Amino acid sequence: MFDNTILDSFAPISLDEMKSVRLMNRVDSKFVTTIPRLVELLELAKDEYFMQDIDGKRNSAYTTLYYDTPSLDMYIMHHNGCLGRQKVRVREYVDSGQMFLEVKNKNNHRRTRKKRISIDEFNIEGQEKHDFLAPLCWWDVESLRPALRNWFNRITLVNKAKTERVTIDTGLRFHNFVTGKDDSLDQAVVVELKRDGNQPSPLLSMLRELHIHPHGFSKYCIGTALSNPGVKQNRLKPKLHYVDRLISMDCND
Repeated sequence: MFDNTILDSFAPISLDEMKSVRLMNRVDSKFVTTIPRLVELLELAKDEYFMQDIDGKRNSAYTTLYYDTPSLDMYIMHHNGCLGRQKVRVREYVDSGQMFLEVKNKNNHRRTRKKRISIDEFNIEGQEKHDFLAPLCWWDVESLRPALRNWFNRITLVNKAKTERVTIDTGLRFHNFVTGKDDSLDQAVVVELKRDGNQPSPLLSMLRELHIHPHGFSKYCIGTALSNPGVKQNRLKPKLHYVDRLISMDCND
């Protein structure tokens, strides 16, 4: 893991100030890199971005529980490259104590729409949750089962114009409810740019300078493929090999 002291070089932005940069209807771009490249990226970005600060904590713990059908329809749609797809999940922001039930849709224009409600328990049981999910979910709510849980740490940046949010996820760990297996990608880093439309992004030029290129990465799909060898994963194998190569190259430097 990198030295967290680099995080202190960023000007802070509070959780309340972050509310104006929620970007619930957004365009996402993902990048995969490694810890050494992340350190370089943070050095380049420290004068152009705020960093989310929650009571002095800047590298926050998250955990997410993904639901799917018994035949893993949501996973299969994503794997097969369907432009319209959906995820149902419960996400806990561990350090702030907030928890949300979320339905996340991506349409064929690469736009992501997310709807969510605040909840108190890490499940989708109960009438209020059913009433929220029923009109949004593409499948029968009663058919949904816990599929995968992940844990990770997240750094969140906001550009000075407040038109872009950047999340940086490290320390990825997974538990698969179908197989009972655990797996991890401790050395991988997932960077995601979340913009309202195609607003200018200072970080894009920094990523290009470091030769960090766009690369799709779904934590749900990658975690499922890693921890369930029997699931369909032909289209994900190049991504898994790509991550392995990145980590191997940095380990051998």
